[in-house]
Amino acid sequence: MNIRRLVLDVDKAVSRPSVVEIARTIEQSPGVEGVNVTVTEIDIETVGMEVTIEGDNLDYDALVSSIDSTGAVVHSVDEVVSGNKIVERIARKR
Repeated sequence: MNIRRLVLDVDKAVSRPSVVEIARTIEQSPGVEGVNVTVTEIDIETVGMEVTIEGDNLDYDALVSSIDSTGAVVHSVDEVVSGNKIVERIARKR
């Protein structure tokens, strides 16, 4: 399966690793063309982040391992885009 985009819910400790360190580590993974790390919440001990990764033939297991190696933790996969074309999500109006 040609994974083109992953959106991950990731948590880290407030003190370490830095958001830059996490992005740098992800960027070094095979197939990664771009990374966006957005802090979504901060509490006393943890920082919650939305991590968007785009590229060609992304290796999910390798990406999770690289994130784990920094001391951060993947909580969930919130989006997977695969195939020959990136299909953007269209929000439904209710």
